[in-house]
Amino acid sequence: MLTERQGKRLPQWLDAVRQDDLPSLHTLAAGIDRDRDAVLAGLTLPWISCAVEGHQGRVVQVMCPG
Repeated sequence: MLTERQGKRLPQWLDAVRQDDLPSLHTLAAGIDRDRDAVLAGLTLPWISCAVEGHQGRVVQVMCPG
């Protein structure tokens, strides 16, 4: 799903996770469900946020040197 931008598979993946006996993944699935639109956008849209993440990293370095 991640490398091939196959967000359309997300609902099936979430259903499969809920059927497994893995409580930690159930928590992850619940979090993804709460922000499903954003997750789907991240898995399907061609835009990337590398420049934004780079600026965020520099801000963190300035605020938290160490």
